[in-house]
Amino acid sequence: MRDPLPELDYEAFARDLDALKRELVDSLGPEDAEHLYRIAAVGRLCTALGYATAWVAPNPLSPALMALGSSTRWAIVMHHVAHRGLDRIPSVPKAWRSEAFAHGWRRYADWLDWISPDAWRFEHNRLHHYHTGELLDPDLVEHNVESLRRAPVPRALKYAAVGFYALTWKLSYYAPSTFQTLRRGEQLRARHEPVTAESIRSTEPYHAVFDPRTEQGRAFWKECLLPYGLARFVVAPAAFLPLGPWAATNVLINSVIAELLTNLHTFLIIVPNHAGDDVHRFDTTNSDRPEFYLRQILGSVNFETGGEARDFLHGYLNYQIEHHLWPDLPPSAYQRAAPAVKALCERHGVPYVQESVWTRARKTIDVMVGKASMQRSRLRTRDERRQAAAGTPRAGRQDPSPNAHAEAAE
Repeated sequence: MRDPLPELDYEAFARDLDALKRELVDSLGPEDAEHLYRIAAVGRLCTALGYATAWVAPNPLSPALMALGSSTRWAIVMHHVAHRGLDRIPSVPKAWRSEAFAHGWRRYADWLDWISPDAWRFEHNRLHHYHTGELLDPDLVEHNVESLRRAPVPRALKYAAVGFYALTWKLSYYAPSTFQTLRRGEQLRARHEPVTAESIRSTEPYHAVFDPRTEQGRAFWKECLLPYGLARFVVAPAAFLPLGPWAATNVLINSVIAELLTNLHTFLIIVPNHAGDDVHRFDTTNSDRPEFYLRQILGSVNFETGGEARDFLHGYLNYQIEHHLWPDLPPSAYQRAAPAVKALCERHGVPYVQESVWTRARKTIDVMVGKASMQRSRLRTRDERRQAAAGTPRAGRQDPSPNAHAEAAE
């Protein structure tokens, strides 16, 4: 494995990013919260308009609106609030803070989906964000689809598998993956064992949790499948029965189409963020904040940015590099940060990948079917940089402490 940035002054680059973070935090105010409130309101309006017209007949507009409402609630609202994006703003009510949003009964009001909010917080906020591109990252695409990449079948069948995955991935991947990961994390914590790439991953396939004959399967049905499945495909259509059985049937049909569309939409704006032949992955964890910063940039990509409509349709995930540098900021802060981060990367010679979502989707699919592979890189650790500065010959990389990811995030 090669060092992609052998001449970079990690500490100087990190200092510039730290200074920018302080400016962004100091700039936060009620207008940033209002911005997210408006986004949430638009998402709710899309959902309402979708259902208001879904009873008439199966049609493309109603499920598209319903799908956009679902995508907004997950990719923008839940995503940023759960990351503590509004917690620094004093005027924000408790219901919009990470400590309350989608917790307990509020899941039904704030974010009802196949995915358990608690499982999402553990799998995404902790493991994915602080181990991006490592084997401990549950969302390392290249690793997760290794069996598909190596499968001795025609590539056309692999593309078909990717298509199925894209249309169903919240149910076929995210809900079972996050649930299994949370359960294993709880078991490790109960045994006072560390969370590692080996201990958190299981040889048990994702679909095993769908088996209601097992204790884990029954818990999965109770916490994930039944709440959302009944609300989306039973309760909502039944609410239209006063208009007649055909009205309820039309709502059900449009709901199924909406589910496929929101899966496809979120697949396009989420999965390509960390995959492609120009995206880096790593075999070890990071050693300090400067290395952490570099991993987030080298392991993430941005889509095209600018304009509220474009950013909204991208779920504000077109600012993925900025979000991975500082997960605990609201979407409007990333809009302000992106030009400055890009300029800093250019000044220090750090690659800053930004392309259209369609180009990134193509590169991601190439990785998924085995047509391309991600770059495997090895950055310099804190100790190695100190040894180099002191004129000491470079030694082999030492494994950092188990708390290295937490230290890097501080």
